[in-house]
Amino acid sequence: MSSVPRILLSPPDVSYREREALLAAFDSNWISTVGPAIDRFEHQMSEYLGRPCVALSSGTAAIHLALRLAGVQRGDVVLCQSFTFVASANPILYEGATPFFIDSEPRTWNMDADLLEEAIRKLIRNGKQPRAAILVHLYGMPAESARIASVCERYGVTLIEDAAESLGARVDGKPTGCAGTAAAFSFNGNKIITTAGGGILAFENERDAVLVRKWSTQSREMAIHYEHCELGFNYRMSNLLAAVGSAQLEGLADKVERRRQIAQYYRKAFQDVPELVMQAEWQNVYSTHWLSCVLIREPKRGRHAAAGSRRDALIRYLDQQNIESRPLWKPMHIQPLFRDAPYLGGTVCEALFRDGLCLPSSSALTLEEQNRVIDCIREFFNSEVCAGRVSDAVLGRVS
Repeated sequence: MSSVPRILLSPPDVSYREREALLAAFDSNWISTVGPAIDRFEHQMSEYLGRPCVALSSGTAAIHLALRLAGVQRGDVVLCQSFTFVASANPILYEGATPFFIDSEPRTWNMDADLLEEAIRKLIRNGKQPRAAILVHLYGMPAESARIASVCERYGVTLIEDAAESLGARVDGKPTGCAGTAAAFSFNGNKIITTAGGGILAFENERDAVLVRKWSTQSREMAIHYEHCELGFNYRMSNLLAAVGSAQLEGLADKVERRRQIAQYYRKAFQDVPELVMQAEWQNVYSTHWLSCVLIREPKRGRHAAAGSRRDALIRYLDQQNIESRPLWKPMHIQPLFRDAPYLGGTVCEALFRDGLCLPSSSALTLEEQNRVIDCIREFFNSEVCAGRVSDAVLGRVS
């Protein structure tokens, strides 16, 4: 293992502003799930999105409450993008519903609108009206949300956006998270802005926000005692974390621009490396490039060669140089957890998983660190590794 400092994939980018905001909230003694920092953070997010917002404990909690808001119950079918992190799909199981996974289209790597419509029509023909659909803006790349929203509206399906990775992204000048009935955002430590752990759910109207705010605080009724008439959850964000988020949000534009610069720098650095294909933006979108993603072209190989072996060898090689990288998300329809769930599509998302790689992308990444990543990748493709003369340890599959 290299003795040089480790370069992480997407560590937090924080400064003195977050520290001061956190200490101010602490000193105010508003440290629980109520306080002025929560109100301020919700207001800031509402101003940015143009929608009411409720601050929650995680992006997963936000998706869960969005499904409840859509009326999802046991036995319902919820359509979901297959190529995503498991947090997009787990809340479907929380409610006892059945996920129906949809393949991606190759341009944005997100849900294929044509396949979504085909799945809805198939379900309706079989007497099963799907209740909701979860669209993900993966790696900060906006999906074809207008087309997908149109399909959902046509067939009476509630559209929920998982915008956990796309805060700061835009489609036709509008922020992601404004196409569906509700949109979930995440502020985990590796996201563009962080509250250490937390999320936001944004809504079309204030009525839904009021209801979800109640649900997130154990559904307590307005009474002098603790009165509960419906199921509630302990899903509210704390005032301390909201203070961090409020300070982070003030620097959102700069953080997004830095990640975009990082992606562009990778793209220029690898333009003469035929083995690498960087993810590209499509027309009328502004991606955050939350993570800079690249596809690794496989050489012509014998019939017994392992798919994705070059990608896996590169991951191991970078790790030996103390650089963190990661495969793209493993699609939900090939996860053991969802082995019995229906799926519609081809092999687009499977191919992305097989050949795709995420590179260090934090807005705190220095130019020196990025050049080190680039140099190591170029060394890999110029070395004996690429010629196939590499040890079994390097070629070992990445679990």
